[in-house]
Amino acid sequence: MTARPANAHQARLLRLLRDEGPNSRAQLGDRVDLSRSRLAVEVDRLLETGLAVADGLAASRGGRRSHNIRLAPNLRFLGVDIGATSVDVAVTNAELEVLGHLTQPMDVREGPVPVFEQVLGMAAKLKASGLAEGFDGAGIGVPGPVRFPEGVPVAPPIMPGWDGFPVREALSQELGCPVMVDNDVNLMALGQMHAGAARSVDDYLCVKIGTGIGCGIVVGGKVHRGVTGSAGDIGHIQAVPDGRPCACGNRGCLEAHFSGAALAQDAVEAAQQGRSPQLAARLAEYGRLTAADVGAAAAAGDATCLDLIRDGGTRAGQVIAGLVSFFNPGLVVIGGGVTGLGHNLLAAIRTQVYRQSLPLATGNLPIVLDELGATAGVVGAARLISDHVFSPA
Repeated sequence: MTARPANAHQARLLRLLRDEGPNSRAQLGDRVDLSRSRLAVEVDRLLETGLAVADGLAASRGGRRSHNIRLAPNLRFLGVDIGATSVDVAVTNAELEVLGHLTQPMDVREGPVPVFEQVLGMAAKLKASGLAEGFDGAGIGVPGPVRFPEGVPVAPPIMPGWDGFPVREALSQELGCPVMVDNDVNLMALGQMHAGAARSVDDYLCVKIGTGIGCGIVVGGKVHRGVTGSAGDIGHIQAVPDGRPCACGNRGCLEAHFSGAALAQDAVEAAQQGRSPQLAARLAEYGRLTAADVGAAAAAGDATCLDLIRDGGTRAGQVIAGLVSFFNPGLVVIGGGVTGLGHNLLAAIRTQVYRQSLPLATGNLPIVLDELGATAGVVGAARLISDHVFSPA
């Protein structure tokens, strides 16, 4: 069992080393509110636990040179990001650098048992490659609401068979390490905090538009999950009164009108009605259409596809504008599979948000596309479990 810090001071030191890399004792002293003697005691205790190690001499600041301190190089975290149609599994070191990353197609509707057999197989493959002897913790993301303290999905609309499944308990037994479970978009938000666009922002929104639509809400540098873990479920905000039926049982939800599945449905209709020769040709060749097909046709100048993207971006922008007016974030990151539609989508969202929200909220508000891609979720998962491991037992 991996050692745990004994108190909040040690936890703070571990997280500083995780987020900023090796630091000298003097540099750590600049960042924490501890006397020199107390800092020395806490650092020495961390060295004794094996969570941190001495790492050569630091640059001189006058007087005797001190040693650099870094997190133990043998610590390994497993990050798992389960989507609706694919799964990403990665191994990171203690600083959350990705050492190995696998992605495979997967259908979350098959249920938890076959999905986790696939996840465990991918984790075993990464271990066998020599990246890890074992895991000190694992973070798991799933595309639905999660009761966070227990690590249990609750009535996820696009995950039949997952309601109440004890994800954390089951995977902890299989992996032999602590496991934490969260909604996938919350992990994407954590990934942005560690390695993406939100590294220097404490209050931001991370919107994921894929098979489903969700929003990670970060307040004061911490994910806001709400009382029961369902905060940020914006895909089920009504975007079109009396609109399409949604998987959640309501009508007119944003997700029913502009998710990956909804855009694919619109593309098939456009192809069948003769409104897009390019989509018709792709449908005839492949027998199906995806959001990526819409993006490719739009990039080639297909007017119908450009309209589909603008209409969807406008609907998403209307919902995001409401969030911006309510929350007043410092940044909005747009991610997920549908962001392959690129700057046409971003432009439509920006136009709607800047038009609808007050200038005080949008005057200095960047709205950007996620640049981490699949890495965001697995790094966020590793950060989630490292926050747990680097907390007092």
